[in-house]
Amino acid sequence: MDIVHAIFAVAVVGVIILIVGYFRIRKTLQQQRSLEQHESWDEMMVKRLRAEGYHPFNEYQVDFFLALKDEAACEAVRTRLEPEGFAVDVKPIPDGSDMPFSLHASKSMRLIVPDIQAISRHMGALAEEFQGRYDRWAA
Repeated sequence: MDIVHAIFAVAVVGVIILIVGYFRIRKTLQQQRSLEQHESWDEMMVKRLRAEGYHPFNEYQVDFFLALKDEAACEAVRTRLEPEGFAVDVKPIPDGSDMPFSLHASKSMRLIVPDIQAISRHMGALAEEFQGRYDRWAA
């Protein structure tokens, strides 16, 4: 009977390991897809702005938006972005959503795809770190 219990215990541990591995791989793939979507969106937006007459060597005011859950998260993000040259303001969102604060970070910069993509990754990482959401950018 002891060998049966041992085999059963090993089988249960094996199943648990497989389940945990499955969910870790799934989460990693979702993060990669999300990153690819942001980067392709950034490229699409820069191309659209260039088609509208934005010149690649001119600087434009670029506005980045994050939705955050509380004032403490907003202040933490502000302290990270202001030293990087961003002007930051925060506004409460009155509709009572799960992300009741909108953080707006603005910076004058050139509309160069790799630069925008790097900042989008940075904003996405900040939003994730503070359990928020990166709502992209506009120029």
